Amino acid sequence: MKRRNLLKLCTAAGLGFASPVGERYLVKAEENRTESPPYEGPYYIVFNASGGWDTTYLMDPKGVNNINRLYQQGDILTQGNIRFAPNAKQITAGLSNEDFFSKYTNELLVFNGLDYSVNNHSPCSRYMATGKLDSLEYPTFAALIAACNGSDTPLAFLTFGQYSATGNLVPLSRVPYLSSLKRLANADGVDGSPHTFYSDDFVRDRIETALMAQRAAQVSEPRLPRLQRAQSMLYAAQFNSKALNRITPYIPKSQGKGRLPSQVDIALASFKAGVCVSANLSIGQFDSHANNDVDQMKLIPELLAGVDYLARKAEELNLRDKLVIVIQSEMGRTPTYNKGNGKDHWSVGSIMFMGAGIKGNRVIGATDDKQFLVPINPKSLAIDQQQGVRVRPEHIHAALREFAGISKHSFSMKFPLDIPAGERLEKFWG
Repeated sequence: MKRRNLLKLCTAAGLGFASPVGERYLVKAEENRTESPPYEGPYYIVFNASGGWDTTYLMDPKGVNNINRLYQQGDILTQGNIRFAPNAKQITAGLSNEDFFSKYTNELLVFNGLDYSVNNHSPCSRYMATGKLDSLEYPTFAALIAACNGSDTPLAFLTFGQYSATGNLVPLSRVPYLSSLKRLANADGVDGSPHTFYSDDFVRDRIETALMAQRAAQVSEPRLPRLQRAQSMLYAAQFNSKALNRITPYIPKSQGKGRLPSQVDIALASFKAGVCVSANLSIGQFDSHANNDVDQMKLIPELLAGVDYLARKAEELNLRDKLVIVIQSEMGRTPTYNKGNGKDHWSVGSIMFMGAGIKGNRVIGATDDKQFLVPINPKSLAIDQQQGVRVRPEHIHAALREFAGISKHSFSMKFPLDIPAGERLEKFWG
């Protein structure tokens, strides 16, 4: 009974046990009554620097026109083909740019000069997450890839904040702590224990048999569509609880310290168990309208340390070669300082990618010495001031869909990006 009550609460809370669209999954649960096979990748992680990062202190350095106050043009560093701002002397915690690019340049694809088109948080967050500025219906890329690749997995789309719309394609799951994940993985255990149960094995078997019989009776009786759907979702939640047991061996004994490591631990345990496709990770406070340099020198190293933590932990779990990582923010910071030593919203920025299938040590696009974007030729990806295109989030999302092999999927077709054929980015991934 406790198990059933927990599952009901989880379903009501939207913890991702039941799909609002996944009729295919509900049919599978009805017919097979066996747990779904593990999802084996690839796995997608989106890091969100919420609030708007200062790219001139990261992968798009500017040492002219007083755009920054911490380094000069001659201080800009280069690792491989990637230029970056020096910050090792300005930080007290986290991972410096020097260490980050030294470790990951060969895996990194940097795009500079992304046109956000607007500079307000809400529309920018939606635009970067979905590739669609003028609609509230579109799913984020993380939700879309989860729906296309594994909508029948229990925690297909994990989110820890920032814009997380699903387009009604897949449930979103919020699991804030390892203790929460432990309880979900062991719904029959006392306080999530995999060893101490509320009831004996034969009792749980009797409960399962009774649930199946109850469900069979409900299916055979006429029901209003809304009631029938609610009952199906509850049954799917009960069905999913068995698959969630697979997480238990991969839950770390202690949660990583910091905002991103704690999110990474939950995502990686879910990936390793094969119950998750994608995760939307987020840290905030990048909106540095006052004391820009101080804030960015705290936050950028924290973000990079989180990416590094993911890479190292994924290596330990033998998942590194199955990860696709997106590192982004919803806007940039102005090339000028305000009276509070801060920088305001800027509608030009950058994005980084790394992981399986992405050729690294590459920089595409650019901004000029005043931090305005420079158009590029979508075929050659070279700078083209005269006839190039201004790359916007929909161009990036179209490239992501093609990279992931879902551009022709029915779910993607339901949410078209409407990019002219001549503007599609070719060979973007190398």
